[in-house]
Amino acid sequence: MKKGYKWLILFLLWWAYFLNQADRQLFSIVLPQIKAELQLTDTQLGLIASILTWTFGLLVPVAGFIGDKVSRKKMIGFSLLFWSLATILTGFCSTLLQFIFLRGVATGGGEAFYAPAANSLISDEHQKNKSLGLAIHQTAVYCGIILSGLIAGYIAETYGWRSAFYLFGIFGVLISVIIFFYFKNDIPVRATQPLSVFSVGKVLIKKSTFILLTLAFGCMVFVNIGYLTWMPSLMVEKFHLSLSQAGFSALFYHHAGAFLGVIFGGQLADRFAKTKPIYRLLVQSVALFAGAPFIYWVGMSDTLTISCLALFLFGIFRGIYDANIYASIYEVVSPSMKSSATGIMIMFAFIAGAFSPLLLGVLKPTLGLSVGISSLWVSYFLGGVFIMIAIVRFFRKDRIVHTEFNTVIEK
Repeated sequence: MKKGYKWLILFLLWWAYFLNQADRQLFSIVLPQIKAELQLTDTQLGLIASILTWTFGLLVPVAGFIGDKVSRKKMIGFSLLFWSLATILTGFCSTLLQFIFLRGVATGGGEAFYAPAANSLISDEHQKNKSLGLAIHQTAVYCGIILSGLIAGYIAETYGWRSAFYLFGIFGVLISVIIFFYFKNDIPVRATQPLSVFSVGKVLIKKSTFILLTLAFGCMVFVNIGYLTWMPSLMVEKFHLSLSQAGFSALFYHHAGAFLGVIFGGQLADRFAKTKPIYRLLVQSVALFAGAPFIYWVGMSDTLTISCLALFLFGIFRGIYDANIYASIYEVVSPSMKSSATGIMIMFAFIAGAFSPLLLGVLKPTLGLSVGISSLWVSYFLGGVFIMIAIVRFFRKDRIVHTEFNTVIEK
């Protein structure tokens, strides 16, 4: 029963994460229609996307600290319910300020409370196969983004962009009810050591490996947010695709590759990490270095075929990296700080990454989207460098050994 229960948890969290990513991607898919109807500038559109990410980044550490102290079931359920209602209301927006408040602040704020609790819970329930469990959860990101591109593009072309927000928001409300129902008597509230914000920060700031992994994650998110926001528009402008075609092409090939990569990366890391946990980090570093050239070709290719192939290969290596994001930091963070550490890591990454869509929007009228997106390869390369420094200099010192009795030994 215990084994089946942990997979039930993973199944339900997968759907929650699916909606987390689908709702976040909706704006980028219907962005051309919103721009045309409301006469918003590229900079204003980039600002809306950036505010969502900044709000998410600022609130996610708060969610992390709370997630180490209260029922994670309640955090996950109310988070999904809140951002789904905000998504529904976004369909009624008609001004820039309304988009900033409902799409940027409300949606971003609601989504912030999901990931720390969910990843911490999965890590606890799947201790022997951490990377695999987290990798399966991560596939919801790719499926959510792919299907949102296809479904939202079709709905927007057929019924208008507002209907897309209504549909995904209502679906989210229904899933939140299911989560409350199934999680109500099953998920235990785990007692953890009471720690203040300052004591957690004091411990983590001494972990050089944690800091470098966080910097690398910021580099990856910078690329990801910029690509997700503007790639559908690039497909429309450069290859003259329809909204549904652009949404599908921009998102499917990359995330299909990432889907394959994340499963492979999770299994690979779990296999080698049983004897040498440092391999989790090595897998991530190699993946970032290998993915960088394909990011360049995503923007600079002259044909749709080459661009889609580059997106697929970029996705393969992105997925391999993704499989070990949280499993890697949990190698150097004690169990009582998992949710807090996750929140802090996500905060930094998304605050830094939020500048990407705004920067690309500002540069678009002069340099163009092709040059802007292709230049994101530099960020991936820097991320690989940060992880290599952690491997060579700090990991062995920062490593935490988890014993069978749920205690830790710092080495």
